[in-house]
Amino acid sequence: MTLSTIGRLLLATPFAGSLFALAVQLLPQIARLGQRIMSFRDGPLTPVTSHAFEQDLHALLREMGRTIFEWVVNHLETDVRQAPELVDFDQNVYRRRPPSPRRGGIATLFGTISLWRMRYEPYDAGIGLTCIFPLEQRLGIVVGKATAALASRVGSWTAQYTQETVRQLLKDEHNVGWSVATLRAVAADLSAALAPLTHQAQVDYVLALLQRAHDSRGGHRPVLSVGRDGIFVPIRKDTKHREAATATVAVLDRAGRRLGTVYLGHMPEAGQETLSQQLTALLSAVLQGWQGPLPRLQYVTDGGHHPSDYFATVLHNMLHPRTGQTLEWQWVLDYYHACLYLTKIADALFGKDSQAAAAWAAKMRRWLKDKKDGLARVLHSAAAHAWRLEFTPEERQAYDDAYQYLHKRRRLMDYWSYRKRGLAIGSGITEAACKTLFSQRFKQSGMKWSFEGGQVVVDLRVIWLSKLWRPVFDNYLQQLPQAQNRTKGTFKGTCHKMAA
Repeated sequence: MTLSTIGRLLLATPFAGSLFALAVQLLPQIARLGQRIMSFRDGPLTPVTSHAFEQDLHALLREMGRTIFEWVVNHLETDVRQAPELVDFDQNVYRRRPPSPRRGGIATLFGTISLWRMRYEPYDAGIGLTCIFPLEQRLGIVVGKATAALASRVGSWTAQYTQETVRQLLKDEHNVGWSVATLRAVAADLSAALAPLTHQAQVDYVLALLQRAHDSRGGHRPVLSVGRDGIFVPIRKDTKHREAATATVAVLDRAGRRLGTVYLGHMPEAGQETLSQQLTALLSAVLQGWQGPLPRLQYVTDGGHHPSDYFATVLHNMLHPRTGQTLEWQWVLDYYHACLYLTKIADALFGKDSQAAAAWAAKMRRWLKDKKDGLARVLHSAAAHAWRLEFTPEERQAYDDAYQYLHKRRRLMDYWSYRKRGLAIGSGITEAACKTLFSQRFKQSGMKWSFEGGQVVVDLRVIWLSKLWRPVFDNYLQQLPQAQNRTKGTFKGTCHKMAA
């Protein structure tokens, strides 16, 4: 089929007039695609040739997508002569300049394109204002570097992987080569935009989980389970690790099954005040929005300072936001954390890492979890063994510290009763949050973090771990103003027209 024949066929379609030039531009790529198909069909069929064909097909289709996307966005603006020469924007006057390409191009899912767009520069160049690009604003271009679709992938990848891995993924998956500085700029801009939207998405998700729990089958009332913990992370220009904070809010159904969890996190901060405020705001909003019967309220933590202080100053005094009644929170000391102190007692009684110590500790763990008044039985057994022994000063100190830790918190360790009532006995959710939110991402070999750079990753990772990336990002797109970042309002008049 000749080019003239193809041209007549294209012109016969309803949209041919506007897309004819694009179709002609795609013809060489279509020809290469056809040749590759015929070469694969006519050649030997082996795993090697099949793999090569699929890889080549992916590359050709990606290049066609890049050509199409570039052509379309570069034909959205009408003739520059139809745009006003002067516009009043954000109480300043801007003047039109000739179209120019974005330096370095715009990264898309298909690769990097050249985007020609009109520029409006401040009429008075001496007042420190920056230029504005209406087309980029309407397309949702992120920091002049990436489309929203690609930025979404960059954000979710940054939440999961190191920056070198993200750069390699961009190269392999999208044929985009970015510097570290560009990657950080896109991630920081995205994090700043998404973080304020996370709270409401988490509230909506927890409310949906509570409804599922309410509708579930089982012998118990649903549980709203809250956890909180800290973990030390390496900080740049600091010889010491500093304690970051994480919190979780989970919902258990009537059978005691966890339906889902949302995560909170913050880089090291004196007093962990920001995390406390975020957690309190989330709980208050959930209780305000939940119209059904009040679920049981549970707080599962270790015995650390910040979790204990939060219970004493916030949860213990918390009132229902709608009724004003005092809320009853069941504070549970994490069973697995308590077991660590059983091990310390066993080592002091029977010798560190001895078989007798391991056997006694295993038996005491069963008692603690499965028997009524389990902790009293454990402490009685420990005291009976200790009465017959002569400790070294170090063993006595270790024994007394562990014994007193458990005895002091005995009211928080009625695990037999908790299990009977369908409550969680372990803060495994929150312990896992420390591991997944911080350890896996922040403690890889040689890593050190700034507070600001770390928080960028934490905010993105919180959204991803909570399985809320899609709703949060969709909300971001819907709320994205036509003029973002340096442009705070809308143009008075139309500075450029979009093609129909």
